[in-house]
Amino acid sequence: MSGEGNAADPGVDLLLSSGFLAFARHAGVLAAIDAQGVAVNAVVGTSSGALVGALWSAGMTPEAIGAALAEHPPWRFLRPTWTPWRGLLSLSPLLAWVRDRLPERFDQLPRPFAAGVVGMDGVPRLLTEGDLPSAVVASCAIPWLFQPITAGGVAWQDGGVADRLMFAPWEAWRGRRRVLVHLVKRTGGVDSPVPLDGLPVVRTPRSGASFFSLGDVAGSIALARSLAEAVIAEHALGGFRPGEGEERAAGGFRPPAGPS
Repeated sequence: MSGEGNAADPGVDLLLSSGFLAFARHAGVLAAIDAQGVAVNAVVGTSSGALVGALWSAGMTPEAIGAALAEHPPWRFLRPTWTPWRGLLSLSPLLAWVRDRLPERFDQLPRPFAAGVVGMDGVPRLLTEGDLPSAVVASCAIPWLFQPITAGGVAWQDGGVADRLMFAPWEAWRGRRRVLVHLVKRTGGVDSPVPLDGLPVVRTPRSGASFFSLGDVAGSIALARSLAEAVIAEHALGGFRPGEGEERAAGGFRPPAGPS
């Protein structure tokens, strides 16, 4: 079973499942990871996990992610469309918001990142290169509710409808490595067919959020953090402290300064 990894490498790959508007749940797990000093080598996120995982990978703190996403009700990131047969709503406002906070391309992140998507053929895949904001928002595009997002010339949608965790695609991408999993209780989509017995899995409740409100964001973060800290301690995953220059920024990705 993957997850054993190399004992000489203290790091883990982090898998963040889909979960309806579960931004605060993911932020809480990431807060525990930061607080306990878990070394994360790569991140795979699907749907809400892709959005939060990408923002964190780009340098935003979990607290800043929760605050930024809760600043407006989720419906503010949506708009109606003139082509409802492709999806009732457009995620174009969310895409614009994400572009302001993420680098343009995957390879501008400090560690490997993948967004779980599904194509028109229904096969779950990981996007790992190219247009990062489009890939992340495509991973949030629930079929029929939201219109697909094009990345790399292909229309993609929320991978959670086929595989909420993307465990098998992650293993095909990264190989046999230690892993830490965050699995939000299923609202919709398909759970991973891969058994997770013996692996460090943080299981959190559904978000309780709606398109009108994310609810008690601080409380959701605190609960998820507590649950994650217990799993991290049980599997002795903590203890790493980032080196100088690896501190997180409250505002997320910041391009290098130009010549003075």
